[in-house]
Amino acid sequence: MAEQPVNNSSDEIDLGQLFQIIGRAFERFFNFIGGIFKGIFHLLILLLIFIQKNIIVLSIAVIVGGVAGYFLDKRLPEKYISKMVVEPNFNSVQQLYNNIDFYDDLAKAKDSTTLATALNITEHEAGSIIQIFVDSYSDENQKIKLFDDFIKNLDTTTIKTIDFENYLKNFNSLDARFHQISVMSTNNKVAKKMQQAIIGSISVNDYFKLQKKINDENLDLQEEIYLKQLTEIDSLQSLYRTVLIKEADKPMQGTNINLAENGESRNKELALVQEKEVLKERLVELNRERANKSEILNIISDFPTRGVALKGLWNRYLFVLPLVLLVMVIGVLLALQLNKFLRDYSQN
Repeated sequence: MAEQPVNNSSDEIDLGQLFQIIGRAFERFFNFIGGIFKGIFHLLILLLIFIQKNIIVLSIAVIVGGVAGYFLDKRLPEKYISKMVVEPNFNSVQQLYNNIDFYDDLAKAKDSTTLATALNITEHEAGSIIQIFVDSYSDENQKIKLFDDFIKNLDTTTIKTIDFENYLKNFNSLDARFHQISVMSTNNKVAKKMQQAIIGSISVNDYFKLQKKINDENLDLQEEIYLKQLTEIDSLQSLYRTVLIKEADKPMQGTNINLAENGESRNKELALVQEKEVLKERLVELNRERANKSEILNIISDFPTRGVALKGLWNRYLFVLPLVLLVMVIGVLLALQLNKFLRDYSQN
């Protein structure tokens, strides 16, 4: 007689417990999510109750701020901004930032006399300057080119330890090739008048002048070497042509040997042509570098003749002042409620 299969009751119990554990886990998770939404809803209700209780005071703050902002926008002079893009050479970027920070400190301190002297403008024009600042002006393509120039000067072992992502993490604004100088003022013409003084403050530095002089001498020396090499290559090419002509005039003796010698001469001439092309490319690159390093501070984009009026909500008191007053009033009301809560708590 065949034996009947026996059900494993312990397996069924374990499976049931497993489903219970999973069910409780889901229940706790959904309760947690529900608690978050309940908390957000509770905070929203408290905010609405706060606004309801103080709607009159808050409305007065917004209205007063709006009226005051409107009159300030009408009475205060218009603000203008002018921008200039420059390319510092010979490690002069740090000096540029230091000078701009100095001018900005004078503008914020309302020291019109010193600022006028430094920028070669009148005191009235200097008094119209609100802010002067400089920041790096670079996009992703320029950063890639800077990275390529950076790794060219490294050895093979060091290059393996540096990638583009690590380079970007350590990228400093001073490392950028271009930098943008911005002038905020109530006079839309003052930026153009101070441009020459800003550039001159860098160009008169003796250290940078010496660096430029040495660089110019090195470029001239390198150009002289390249031109001399080109002359020598022309002489060698002329010599090879003369040899080939004389070899061609000789009677055929040992055909294989003559062919080998002619082929060797042609290979040498081809190598000279290739070397000549390389030297020409180096001369072009040399001229390009001479153009880029012709000044201590290259001007990529001048200050415009007239500055552009500052637009946008954040530059209008009609928008900013109501927000400021509203935040201040809310802060005061919350402080009063907190003080009342603490007083009642201490009494109870």
